[in-house]
Amino acid sequence: MFNKVILAGNLTRDIEIRYTQGGSAIGKTGIATSRKFKSQTGEQKEEVMFIDLVFFGRTAEIANQYLRKGSGVLVDGRLTLEQWTAADGSKKSKHSVTVEELKMLPKGESRSEEGGYAASGSSSTTGQYSSPKPNRTDNAQAPENIPVINIDEDEIPF
Repeated sequence: MFNKVILAGNLTRDIEIRYTQGGSAIGKTGIATSRKFKSQTGEQKEEVMFIDLVFFGRTAEIANQYLRKGSGVLVDGRLTLEQWTAADGSKKSKHSVTVEELKMLPKGESRSEEGGYAASGSSSTTGQYSSPKPNRTDNAQAPENIPVINIDEDEIPF
């Protein structure tokens, strides 16, 4: 079986961190992600999803230290089912994503029209993430006289 979830969006609240008796950190928060689409009538619509996230160990501590409500993140993890008994004795459950990898998205990064991420003045980071693709259109080998471009790491949009 395969259980993998990849989400990009903004945190809906600050990280709530707790520690087990053994000293391991557990962090909980939520993420908001959205997608835009056209309805059958041609009307532009937006669907927003709110999903709970759970971080463990060092990832939880790093998330707690550097992330706040509204921070843009890209998370990779697995879907889990949490079950508990409420104070009134009723059984409760909910799905959440246990984060295995976390990438903090820089401020001002937002979804471009092509589906990837590009720098802009907006702080919205919701949408589907896709890696940039090379602009090569043929299978020929690259020429040997490729110019060297001096790019600062802060200028790279991913």
